[in-house]
Amino acid sequence: MRHLARVLVAVTSMLTALSTSVLPLGFDGGQGTASSSASAVGGGTAEADHAFLERMLFATPLPVFSDAARRRVGPDGRVGDGWFDWSTDYCSAPLVGNTGRSFNFTEPCRRHDFGYRNTKLFDRRWGAGRYWNSSTRKRIDQQFLADMLGHCSTRWIFDRPTCITWAYTYYGAVRAAGGL
Repeated sequence: MRHLARVLVAVTSMLTALSTSVLPLGFDGGQGTASSSASAVGGGTAEADHAFLERMLFATPLPVFSDAARRRVGPDGRVGDGWFDWSTDYCSAPLVGNTGRSFNFTEPCRRHDFGYRNTKLFDRRWGAGRYWNSSTRKRIDQQFLADMLGHCSTRWIFDRPTCITWAYTYYGAVRAAGGL
């Protein structure tokens, strides 16, 4: 069953990655509006933006990140930031989803999307290969795993082993299908 679940997650993640990789910059996946990255009219310097991204990804507790993401709090502390890409499709595993009886990876997926989308966005804004590269991708994926395992530690003790198995399955899928 575990092997089948891993294959299912990997296949759906790969299909989703392939289908979204051809979307134009600023397309929100069919919701009828331009994403914040396409409508951004200003931002900080590359160094300040990168420092904010690093802090949000690796030094901010997940509940604090989630609150900031829901409100789109930018580096200046104002709500409604339009410079960073706050969009998310959560885990983009259509057959499995981001929740199950033993797990809910909604918020780890939100942060993971924030990391991928903004490091790729930085490459378009500040220089190709400078931000989105294999080592950055690996760090973002490792944070995703840590966030999922942190969630698993809050689950009912009998659900933890299943949750942990799902966390490693999702991690394996993003490592296999995440690009670079």
